[in-house]
Amino acid sequence: MQDLISLHDLTPEELQKLLKLGLKLKKELKHGIKHKMLEGKTLGMIFTKSSTRTRVSFEVGMTQLGGYPLFLSSNDIQLGRGETIHDTAKVLERYLDGIMIRTYAHSDVVELAEEANIPVINALTDLLHPCQVLADLMTAYEHKGRLEGLKFAYIGDGNNMAHSIMYGCAKADINCAIATPAAYQCDAEVVENAKEDFAKSGGSLLLTEDPIEAIKDADIVYTDTWVSMGMEEEKAERQKVFMPYQVNKELFSYAKSDAIFMHCLPAYRGFEVTEDVIDGPNSVIFDEAENRLHAQKAVMAILMG
Repeated sequence: MQDLISLHDLTPEELQKLLKLGLKLKKELKHGIKHKMLEGKTLGMIFTKSSTRTRVSFEVGMTQLGGYPLFLSSNDIQLGRGETIHDTAKVLERYLDGIMIRTYAHSDVVELAEEANIPVINALTDLLHPCQVLADLMTAYEHKGRLEGLKFAYIGDGNNMAHSIMYGCAKADINCAIATPAAYQCDAEVVENAKEDFAKSGGSLLLTEDPIEAIKDADIVYTDTWVSMGMEEEKAERQKVFMPYQVNKELFSYAKSDAIFMHCLPAYRGFEVTEDVIDGPNSVIFDEAENRLHAQKAVMAILMG
């Protein structure tokens, strides 16, 4: 690993190494064991998309590892206001030891990683969200004691979360089922890449328009907002189309009785998920949110340590 751009780029062994290190760092933090493996190093954090969890977890994680996190909003840098990605990369690599970027266009992150001679971490693009899925897999392991052979059901928009879940499940040997409306299916290239990954792992990938088919006998049930940042004009239409995909008590009953519910947050209660599910006994959303910290510490430690 030189960068973390997509879970599709990782080998199963690299994924397992990240998860094991994340779990180890979490356990040791709880026991007061401190790590300063990134002492004297600086992570530049580029945000053109705002986020609560991403900023806080990366800043705290970098600090806990002994390093210095530097927040860079779109108002702080010239990227996107005339300066090329090439020039930005070449300048930042002279100052920083790593770059985390949360932005819209996935191609910008790919180009930044190609141009910069320091590690680049994809903290979210419109296409992928690999850091979140690392935290999700950590959470699933903590609650299920294994990953291999589980069934992971995602219900909702065929967005960056659905894409990274497919990639993560394939690398972790988890069976994956994705239910989306016909007009909101996953990116065709991502699906083909995921199918190749599943063919290697031996797991299964189900793509369907039927949420009941996807969620039936699932060990993990997942949903995400129907209206991502930048899609506000589509809000009314999306809410109408996606309402049959709401994860409510009735739909959740088709999963296994001990299934866990996940959501990457922020959640819009009463839309993609009802309160009796997200606040119910099967919900692990706050364990999942906490694990962003530990999973990302593992990524930074491996890439920058």
